[in-house]
Amino acid sequence: MVQDSASGDVLMVAFMDEEALAATCRTGLAHFHSRSRGRLWQKGETSGHVLQVEAIAVDCDQDALVLQVRPAGPACHTGEVSCFYRRLEGDRLVRTER
Repeated sequence: MVQDSASGDVLMVAFMDEEALAATCRTGLAHFHSRSRGRLWQKGETSGHVLQVEAIAVDCDQDALVLQVRPAGPACHTGEVSCFYRRLEGDRLVRTER
């Protein structure tokens, strides 16, 4: 999970493998494994909307991470600040107001 370090908002969820974690630790920028691209991917590599990592929390089982970041622009590929810009109300998706 990726969380804005200033607001605490959840920005996105993505898969991070060993290579992505190593690249993140080495560069200070969030990297993930992109299943659609089939390769290592730095968030913002084309848009410039990188995620500067300030801290990485590890859960008790050591199989999940929370990245606390300073985003340089929207985190969502749709241009939204967060990928979680909608909520479920009954059977409908409703836009969340910020």
